[in-house]
Amino acid sequence: MASIQGFLSRPRRIIPFMSKKIEYLKNGVPFNPKGVDFLEEDWDNLAILDACRYDYFVDQSFSCGNLESRISKGASSAEFIRGNFSNKELHDVVYVCANGHYGAMYEDIGAEVHEYIDVSTIRNGPDGITTMPETVTQYAIEAAENYPNKRLIIHYLQPHQPYIGEFGQQKFDTAGNLRDSMKNSDVSAEDVREAYRENLAIVLEDIEVLLQQLSGKTVVTSDHGEMLGEEVWGIPLFGHFAGLYREELIKVPWQIIEGDERRKITSGEASNMNNVDPDKLNERLKALGYKK
Repeated sequence: MASIQGFLSRPRRIIPFMSKKIEYLKNGVPFNPKGVDFLEEDWDNLAILDACRYDYFVDQSFSCGNLESRISKGASSAEFIRGNFSNKELHDVVYVCANGHYGAMYEDIGAEVHEYIDVSTIRNGPDGITTMPETVTQYAIEAAENYPNKRLIIHYLQPHQPYIGEFGQQKFDTAGNLRDSMKNSDVSAEDVREAYRENLAIVLEDIEVLLQQLSGKTVVTSDHGEMLGEEVWGIPLFGHFAGLYREELIKVPWQIIEGDERRKITSGEASNMNNVDPDKLNERLKALGYKK
């Protein structure tokens, strides 16, 4: 009884918990069925910024290309992966990923890509848990050279917390998810927004480097957004929550950069996933606060 009372005394847990249960029961699927299938859209390169809100991207994005928006199938990375990759044979896709969810879920959802390049275990950030954006860019450029006839998905971790900028490092404890980090740090809601903007600026600098090296049509987007103090039922929420399909979480940028020449894409065999260590991936996801 004590544990139940403890849970009910925390309304910030109740809101996403109930939203998820209601949406999944209503929709019959564990993701947002009204979202767009990103993998069926037209692109040669899909650069995914993790937890990037459309409105913040508008304020900070670079000027090249045509900016649109899309509704994501996920309010969290796991929902995004499940909604877009389930039961698909994507043998024309090479996936460079700093997130880790695909590697942890691919067997469960019956997904296949031509090659999965896991960079999520390269913890070279100042916090010891983050994969730096320049590392993702480096591996993506190498993948473009090694697989010239494949579509590329490049999944960065930022602007998702942990915050790697100077302000973010000074203000925030890096342990766990955003709510845990805030609880362990003396920060305000505006501090969170400033650190988030800083993380976004850092990863956008690397996106510009990436764009200079890629051929074909590139789309810059996000898997989901982020709650940055917006109120639900009168309670400010921070982070992202499966099943909470608010605009802040499912409306994402879709910036289209047309290349000079489209790549000729061919299919191939499925990756054998020998380079994926499930234990390391789950450890990584725990460090980022996704799992307990």
